[in-house]
Parts: sequence; structure tokens; C-alpha cells
Amino acid sequence: MEMLHTTLFSVLVAWAIVTAVLICVLIYRSMLGNREEDQLFLDGAGQSMAQEQQTIVARIERLSRPITALIVLSGALLVAMAGLWLWEGFRNF
Repeated sequence: MEMLHTTLFSVLVAWAIVTAVLICVLIYRSMLGNREEDQLFLDGAGQSMAQEQQTIVARIERLSRPITALIVLSGALLVAMAGLWLWEGFRNF
């Protein structure tokens, strides 16, 4: 019984850490998105602005895979935690 509580607590802590990291990455992506322009009309002198916008878009695109992985991991840990909690409830019923 004590081992199940320890396991449940460990999964809870892991889920909290993964979810906190996910929230931080989502906030970072949102901050990058705020700096991105929807339309940019440039002449030859605005190449530095165009390069800056391309860099921002590349950073946002690179974050898509880690965000997806963190969402899947957070969901899996949540399901595992719910399963352990239900298992403990059925055993004590």
C-alpha cells in the first residue's frame, strides 16, 4: 500500500514538472508570436527586418515538436496517475 502511494506521488510530481515546462514553453512561443508581424512591406533597405522576422518564424516552428512531445507526455502521465488512483480505490473498496 505504501509503495502505491509513493508511486502515485512520484507520477504526480513528474506530471507537475512536465506540465510546468510545457506552460513555460507555450508562454515563450506566445512571446515570440507577439513579435512576429503579419505583413511586412519591405524595400531593399529593410532586409535586416526581414531577416529578423524569418528568425522569429524559424524559432516558432522549431518549438512545435517539443510542445507536441510535452503535451503527449503530460497527457500520458495524467492518464497513468488517474489509473493508479483508480487502482488504489478499487483495492481499498
